[in-house]
Amino acid sequence: MTKRLAEVAKKAGVSEATVSRVLNGRSGVSEATRTSVLTALDVLGYERPTKLRGERARLVGLVLPELQNPIFPALAEVVTGSLAQRGFTPALCARTIGGVPESDYVEMLLDHQVSGVIFAGGSYALTDASHEHYRRLTDRGLPVVLVNAGVDELGFPRVSTDDAVAVEQAWGHLRSLGHERIGMVLGPEGHVPSGRKLAAMIQVAGDNPSFVERSSFSMEGARVAATKLVERGVTGIICASDVLALGAIRAARRLGKAVPADVSVVGFDDSAFMTCTDPPLTTVRQPIETMGQAAVDILVSQIEEARVLSDELLFEPELVVRGSTGPAPTH
Repeated sequence: MTKRLAEVAKKAGVSEATVSRVLNGRSGVSEATRTSVLTALDVLGYERPTKLRGERARLVGLVLPELQNPIFPALAEVVTGSLAQRGFTPALCARTIGGVPESDYVEMLLDHQVSGVIFAGGSYALTDASHEHYRRLTDRGLPVVLVNAGVDELGFPRVSTDDAVAVEQAWGHLRSLGHERIGMVLGPEGHVPSGRKLAAMIQVAGDNPSFVERSSFSMEGARVAATKLVERGVTGIICASDVLALGAIRAARRLGKAVPADVSVVGFDDSAFMTCTDPPLTTVRQPIETMGQAAVDILVSQIEEARVLSDELLFEPELVVRGSTGPAPTH
């Protein structure tokens, strides 16, 4: 018990005596201090005293995929900062390959009496994945917001980049440079945002594009997929993420092609350091700051007003032209 008091006091930045007063329900403690102590208790994984368990912590879960794609740490920075400004404590849950699955993080967050959860890049975006853990959140009436497109039947509010506009911008840019054989490297089958990008490509290209390859969201997976496209004579490649675009550039070079002289590549995200790649990457920028703040606003409005929204907010992306795209080769 003494160790627990000391740990909670240190985490909350108060004295052990103050922690004791909060846990025993005594007066003489401000509401802000009381909230800090209870949040520290939740974050450290200690159970609340029975009489305090009915109250949800001002703790919000942020569940992300592995952080290899720089766009996710950027989103985490926006969301955690915005939550802190609204008086909530973020609990960051980042998955790793072979590590804790998303469903286990959901159980942990429920055990900690969180006020709500924001998900990004989760299994909600995969049609063939299990969605049972999301239904547990629905059953509890817990506020949830998804970042980017997910399967429709979950019914959670979504804050998404407009995938159709992203493809229109990328395709229009490559066409303006004279490219006629334009391919795509997308995420796996059943990945909803990739499906939306493919539908948009069919719309702008006027028919079913034959130059489409699927990949895991890894540089190596993209290299394999893009190699097939380049070998089939594609001169412009639109990718579903910046990581995939870097894999496509690597594929072109391994085949003895120059970027952009022989093959032009367009990414998606505009994640950190894309100005520092060789060549600097032309990409479609997701408005991460605006989207992250919107996700927090929607979540907090549900928490404080108990309003359930199931709409999807679409945010317009922006084409950022750099050095990885150029005129189509004439040979």
